[in-house]
Amino acid sequence: MSPLRFCFPTTFYPPYSFGGDAVGVQRLARALVKRGHEVTVVYNKDAYRLLTKGKEPRGVAANDGVHVVGLESDVGWFAPLLTQQTGHPMANARRLRSILDDGRFDVINFHNTSLIGGPGIFSYGRDATKLYMAHEHWLVCPTHVLWRHNRELCDERQCLRCQLVYRRPPQWWRWTGLMSRELEHLDGFIAMSEFSRAKHREFGFPHEMQVVPYFLADPDPEPGSAVAAFDRPHARPYFLFVGRLEKIKGLDDVIPLFRSYEDADLLIAGDGNYETPLRELAAGNPRVVFLGRVPFERLRAYYQHAVATVVPSVCYETFGIILIESFRQKTPVIARRLGPFPEIVERANGGELFGSEAELVAAMRRLQADTDYRNRLAESAYRASIDVWSESAVIPRYLEVVESFGR
Repeated sequence: MSPLRFCFPTTFYPPYSFGGDAVGVQRLARALVKRGHEVTVVYNKDAYRLLTKGKEPRGVAANDGVHVVGLESDVGWFAPLLTQQTGHPMANARRLRSILDDGRFDVINFHNTSLIGGPGIFSYGRDATKLYMAHEHWLVCPTHVLWRHNRELCDERQCLRCQLVYRRPPQWWRWTGLMSRELEHLDGFIAMSEFSRAKHREFGFPHEMQVVPYFLADPDPEPGSAVAAFDRPHARPYFLFVGRLEKIKGLDDVIPLFRSYEDADLLIAGDGNYETPLRELAAGNPRVVFLGRVPFERLRAYYQHAVATVVPSVCYETFGIILIESFRQKTPVIARRLGPFPEIVERANGGELFGSEAELVAAMRRLQADTDYRNRLAESAYRASIDVWSESAVIPRYLEVVESFGR
């Protein structure tokens, strides 16, 4: 394939970002640049500032060959709020149209556009091939996560009441047909897992979706090379949680178990708006350790020496980057039997699934007590991380899908 010019409009992008979806976009952009393509990422700094109440990110922009444009409006945080309310770019419309229409891009891959342009941005881009990659369930859910009333899995639409529970202004444009009309400007849609594709269909999404999963960079120096060894970061045996500290991540079900599970600790890597309630839940228990946000290079050591990585999310994720990050460090996972986790764990034979506290504890005891069993899962998980979820495995699939969407 000849080199292509890509544009990635997205709300968040490192360092102005929060979670795995932005990291996934960055990995995709870097992988394409390595293969000789040009990539321009357009994101919204004001959206990040709106959600952090004006705070700036800790990291710095990377010098990796990706051309990055961070939008900032004269009206500041009010710009993404206008977009959330109207479904259109509003304050940034002229700048975005100039970039997308005049950039002469071959492919415009929209990612999370909720606060950078809403569905109103989909008409921008002239004759480029245009596709949407669904990192969340925003296409069918105003709150993105299908977690109804902030307390239960969503199996029936109650969108207005749900948005009020989340204390978010209702998106009245969702009842006007705007989304359906603007989707007609796109040539194709990508889901991150078979589960997410099926869930979109279940909630009435009318367009066919192709599946292209998240991936990790190929091992250095070549696929199949040994995993670099890191010194043990924690003296006692431990299970690891990695992710944003939010209610939907399910730690409420895990932390109390370590009052009676005395053979190992629970290490929690991450921060977020639910950290205070979780610390209160763990108060007085020395076996629960909060590490805060851990840089990825240090995080690799925590993955590598864990008995297993626990992934207890109670909502419908679209994929599960944490699982394949753990696999890459030859560490099995214990994941809730929910969403895309079963398809990932079973494809890799890289861990165990649980649906109750008793099943979780039983899995923890098995993996800690039977080292040979744990190591067999770890080796299988690592091999799948190379064969299924590596850059070399996924990028050709992505480019094949892009080509199939071409006009």
